[in-house]
Amino acid sequence: MDPALIFSLGNKLALLGWLLLILLPRWRWSSRLISPIIIPAIIAVVYVLFLVKHSGSTEGGFGSLAAVMSLFTNPNLVLVGWLHYLAFDLFIGSWEVRDAQRLGIHHLWVIPCLVLTFIIGPAGLLLYLLVRSIKTGSLWLKPVKT
Repeated sequence: MDPALIFSLGNKLALLGWLLLILLPRWRWSSRLISPIIIPAIIAVVYVLFLVKHSGSTEGGFGSLAAVMSLFTNPNLVLVGWLHYLAFDLFIGSWEVRDAQRLGIHHLWVIPCLVLTFIIGPAGLLLYLLVRSIKTGSLWLKPVKT
């Protein structure tokens, strides 16, 4: 599999999920199945395949910044890292939409958070947590009752 092609397809697939979250947040399939489960799962399968096939094909590791930089001299492992971001950021964006809906936070407040989460993940999550705390008066995540 060509890493450049997988990169392009992964980006397009993730973009589809983000567009669904931004434009069709209340469509029952957007934030409950397609964006949080189906698309990240497809990306995760490709991630695992590339990880298994290419791990150990280069020096490096996770013990230091230099070791991580060494890992990312291999284009296939850069792709693995990118797929990781695509899957997890989309999952977080999906959570933001579902959480905002549950709390009654208007979607227009969530859109900037989603855009930031898509572009620079943790900053978008941070913005959502700020919006959430202002709109609800609390930052606490309530436990699910069973």
